Amino acid sequence: MRGAEVVAVTASALPDACRNLLEAGGRMQMAYAWYPQPGRTELRYLSAPGPGEPFSVWRCAPEGPVPSLAAISPLLGWYEREIEDLCGIGFEHHPEPRPLVLKEGAAPEMPPLDPRYRPKTAMHYEPRPVGVPEVLGPDVQELPFGPVRADVMESAEFLFFYLGEHILHYQPSLFYKHRGMEKRFEGLTPRLGAVLAERVSGVGSVAHALAFCQAVEAACGCEVPLRARQLRVLLAELERLYNHLHYLGHLAAATTLKVGDAEGKLLEERAKQINGRLTGSRLPRALVTPGGLRHDLDPGKSFIHDLVALRKQVWAYVNQLELTGSYLDRLFTTGVLSREVAFDQGATGPVERASGLDRDLRRDHPYAAYAEVDFPVPVHEQGDAHARACVRIEEINSSLDIIMRLQPCLKPGPVRTECEAVPGAEGLGWAESPRGSLYYAVHLDAAGRFARVKIKSPSFSNWRVFPFTVHDTNMMDYAINEASFGLTIAGCDR
Repeated sequence: MRGAEVVAVTASALPDACRNLLEAGGRMQMAYAWYPQPGRTELRYLSAPGPGEPFSVWRCAPEGPVPSLAAISPLLGWYEREIEDLCGIGFEHHPEPRPLVLKEGAAPEMPPLDPRYRPKTAMHYEPRPVGVPEVLGPDVQELPFGPVRADVMESAEFLFFYLGEHILHYQPSLFYKHRGMEKRFEGLTPRLGAVLAERVSGVGSVAHALAFCQAVEAACGCEVPLRARQLRVLLAELERLYNHLHYLGHLAAATTLKVGDAEGKLLEERAKQINGRLTGSRLPRALVTPGGLRHDLDPGKSFIHDLVALRKQVWAYVNQLELTGSYLDRLFTTGVLSREVAFDQGATGPVERASGLDRDLRRDHPYAAYAEVDFPVPVHEQGDAHARACVRIEEINSSLDIIMRLQPCLKPGPVRTECEAVPGAEGLGWAESPRGSLYYAVHLDAAGRFARVKIKSPSFSNWRVFPFTVHDTNMMDYAINEASFGLTIAGCDR
């Protein structure tokens, strides 16, 4: 697999390989299964030995149940459950042996990701109670909240066991609108695949397209022109900018600061309008494509003038937030995530950096033109809602600096080269999205179309982590804690 070193590992050797990686300071990233041939499955595990070291992919051909690695590297727990639901591979001694993507009682005629699975096949379903732990006590109350929630919130059901205001146990149930995005890639050409990647998560269109295209480019041995790589960085930072401004507005709303909410959303809109004037799309879309960009951009003096004006407005807004006692009081010590739990459970992006983990793909595994620009990676140790907000505030400043430094260095030249599909090729691509690490693994078939596309999204990781900050807290802080994580359900329910 281009973009990573592939190592063959037997099923019985997986536990020792995982322990050795962790002891050496590395970390697992994801696991998935695919079908090299109909009826034959293969497991892939992505590991990151350390900053600057090449990624490693472990390849395993299972013959029967596979030893679960969730007790060694807990973040793999959700991936193993997803693999069992969608590919039918069993994992022995899994600590959470229940469905993740499929609902209790769902019984597909064959694994949904099997190439032989017939499209639009009705799935047999018999309702069964959801597996939850026993929480006993005469005054313990149970509150199922969702999947339909107020306003335009995405669909999810949250089960609370609480005593008064004290939350004893919290269990999210996601995947109510699982769209089968990975399945939708099958049979597509790389150029059409870029259009689909942009729609996995609307607020991460650039990051998804970038990680996807870099996976395709790695698989096909395609060299992207310098100007396109530089403009890709600029687009990625513009996306980070408007996402973090939306986050600050949403967090202000959770603390009942109506003016702070409105101001944050206004600044988000101004950032999107800058995108619109530069690219023709406020998000922006329809730009990143295998081989570079669909067309050139001209970030001239008016573009820089707009960013300078926005920066002044952002810092005036941030200073007001940081001087508001009622806002700070609700953030300090809320939703504390320890460094150990953040590492073990797979936290990523601003969430992990707020808990003392100094990781950022832009710096540790540079892509596009990030190796050409120096920028600080903000890290905080407290692990609470305020630390998560501070990381994002500092990243806003860092994003603006990256754009300002890169703009004068843009080199004239082409922005696209032909990226011809290579039959049977496979590749790995990645990007540091506004919410954290994002990976795409692509496998092409003998006709140069996709046989399998795997997406590791940051919200899939951070939703796994989030419940650990809810247990043993109180109901009044829940909304603030959820807002401080900046989660999306679309990014998780791929």
